[in-house]
Amino acid sequence: MKKYLLSALLVFFICGVTGQAAEGEKLGKKLTLTDTTKISTILSNPEKFVGKKVLVSGLVLDVCSMRGCWINLAGDKEFQKIRVKVKDGEIVFPMTAKGKNALVEGELQKFELTKEQVIKMKKHQAEEKGEKFDASTIKSGETHYQIKGLGAVISK
Repeated sequence: MKKYLLSALLVFFICGVTGQAAEGEKLGKKLTLTDTTKISTILSNPEKFVGKKVLVSGLVLDVCSMRGCWINLAGDKEFQKIRVKVKDGEIVFPMTAKGKNALVEGELQKFELTKEQVIKMKKHQAEEKGEKFDASTIKSGETHYQIKGLGAVISK
């Protein structure tokens, strides 16, 4: 009898934990994908995912303090992260999302930036954070990948 009770509790616990992935503060469109793609998988071969819809999960490292129009998600491997950007006002990521887990659905985008565009972007990012920026540190253009966010669930 104890064995059955423990098994039932274990099943209940597992279902409860996995069921919580879709619980929390829902933002934007309803999530349609069920299988998550690891951020490390996307970053190891981003060209394979460009233009495709993906579902990712990760810890919210940072939130746009100006408009809530982007979040940075930690990858499943150390020092990896990916930005999720939304159209201003379409979704507003709350500052309280920082430090919580998020499940995000969106389309992977590729941006090939010139040196001048990188300078403009880094200057803007520094201004958002109230940091100084030295344009002479930028030596060339860059390629960036980010997710165009369609919907998200921020854990409670």
